[in-house]
Amino acid sequence: MNKRHFIRTAAALATLAAMGAAQAQTPIKFQLDWRFEGPAALFLQPAAKGYFKAAGLDVTIDSGNGSGGTVTRVASGTYDMGFADMAALMEFHANNPDAPNKPVAVMMVYNNTPAAVLALKKSGITKPADLSGKKLGAPVFDAGRKGFPIFQKANNISNVAWTSMDPPLRETMLVRGDIDAITGFSFTSLLNLEARGVKAEDVIVMNYADNGVKLYGNAIIASPKLIAENPAAVKAFLTAFAKGAKDVMANPATSIETVKARDGIINVPLETRRLQLAIDAVVASPDARKEGFGQIVPGRLALMASQVSDAYGTKTRVDPAKIWNGSMLPAAADLNVLPPAKK
Repeated sequence: MNKRHFIRTAAALATLAAMGAAQAQTPIKFQLDWRFEGPAALFLQPAAKGYFKAAGLDVTIDSGNGSGGTVTRVASGTYDMGFADMAALMEFHANNPDAPNKPVAVMMVYNNTPAAVLALKKSGITKPADLSGKKLGAPVFDAGRKGFPIFQKANNISNVAWTSMDPPLRETMLVRGDIDAITGFSFTSLLNLEARGVKAEDVIVMNYADNGVKLYGNAIIASPKLIAENPAAVKAFLTAFAKGAKDVMANPATSIETVKARDGIINVPLETRRLQLAIDAVVASPDARKEGFGQIVPGRLALMASQVSDAYGTKTRVDPAKIWNGSMLPAAADLNVLPPAKK
C-alpha cells in the first residue's frame, strides 16, 4: 500500500508540476508580414520543434497582409510581436510621433531589403538606367515602390510613370505588356512570374541591394509594453527563433513541412525555392555575414532613416535611436546561425 501510495503521490506531484509549468508559459501573439509562404518557416520551425515552449513561451503565429498592417497591429496591442519591413516601421514612427505604443525592432532578419525591380528581357531593359521614361507598376503600399526614389537617385533614373494595381495583378500585367517593369520582393515576384509561364532566364532582376541601395529589410518587432514588462520573454523568443532559423537554413527542404502544416494547399517545391532564394538573397547575404546575424550597424541605420524620411515624405524625420533596441539579442553563440557561404 505504501508503495502504491508513493506512486500515486509522485504522479500527482508530477501532474501539478506540469500544470504549473503550463501556467508559467508567457503568451506571445505574433503576426507575420505576409501569408504562410516559404520564408514563414523561419518562425514556424521553432514553434513546431517546441523551441518556444521550452523557452517558457506560448506563441501563436498568424499570417499577415503587409508590413504596414503588422506594425499597426503591434502598436494597437492586438499583437505583442511581429515581422515587418524596417522602412514600414520607420514610416509609422515618423507619421505618428505621438502614438503611445510605437513598436521597435529587436532583431534584424532580412539584412538587405528584398525589394527589386523586375522586367522581361524582351522589353530591352537590362539595367537600372534603362528604366528612364518607362511605365512601372506595383501596389501603392509596395515596399519597393515606396522606396523607389532612393533606387532612382542612386542610379540616375529620370522620370517614370506608375500604374497601381492589387498584388495578384502585378506580375500578370507585366506579362501582358501593360507595364514595362514592376517592383516587388525579388523572391516573390520572380516565382510569381514563373507561375505565369515566364522562364527565370527571361527575367531581369535588379535587386536594390546590388544597385547602390543598402536598406535593411524585415526585422522582428516588439511592443514597448512587452519590452517594459517582460524583456526576458522577448530575449527568450529571439533565442528560440535563432535556434529554429539555424535549423531552417541547414535544411530548407525539410523545414518547409512546417509551412505545409499551416497551409495544406501550398506548392511545396515552389515554396522551398522561395525559402532558399530568401535565405541566399537577404538572410545569409554578404552584408549579414559581415555585420552579424540579427544585428545592425548604427551608421547604416541612420542613413536609412534619412533616406526613408525623404523618399516617403514623412510628417517628421525618422529618429533611428527610437527604431532599434538590441539589448535583448541572444548571446553571440546563439546568433551563429548562418550556413557556410556558398562557393
